[in-house]
Amino acid sequence: MLEHIPAWLGHAMSGLRAGADKLAIVQLGEDFETLDLTSPAFPHEARLPPRFTADGEGVSPPLVWSEPPVGTERMVLIVEDADAPTPQPLVHAIVWGLEADAGRLEEGAIVADGAATGLVAEGGDVAGRDVGRNSYLREGWLPPDPPSGHGEHRYAFQLFAIGAGAGDAGATPGRSAVIDAITGHVLAAGLLIGTYSREEEAPNGPVGIGAPA
Repeated sequence: MLEHIPAWLGHAMSGLRAGADKLAIVQLGEDFETLDLTSPAFPHEARLPPRFTADGEGVSPPLVWSEPPVGTERMVLIVEDADAPTPQPLVHAIVWGLEADAGRLEEGAIVADGAATGLVAEGGDVAGRDVGRNSYLREGWLPPDPPSGHGEHRYAFQLFAIGAGAGDAGATPGRSAVIDAITGHVLAAGLLIGTYSREEEAPNGPVGIGAPA
């Protein structure tokens, strides 16, 4: 994964970033209400604890949100890295069909369908929740693992309240299917940013001409 890219290459790629303008919440470009989306694990625009990254246990962080507008039929979560060295933001998680009154996701809740109590084999859980595919084409949480030396990455947790008439994203949906299904049906949205970076480590001794072999 990206944590194995050497720091010198990360520095060279520092100007290559997908861009916040390509995040789902920006691309939808609709006039919708604001949801208050927070996490008890980190403040907005603060560094993600390593526990939620590839440097730790790699579990998904807990999320809490305010009551959605009247008429909300489901909630949809998309988590993207706006600073990935890729043409489009890297998708770290998709959760389709969260209950409108759920109000929260517990730590470690974003796992492949069938990996937690109450989930059916494929296509989601007993309440209609379906964990979609991340950019590695796997269900569940893709732990942040930015390249060393690439600088700070912004991980955008985007939560959408979806009204009536939204399309069917299909079983285990990817980003494109979700965006197509919810376009024109978003009633409210919330945004929470967590950051993470890996910087180049200092050498452990003298380097260059005259350094001991």
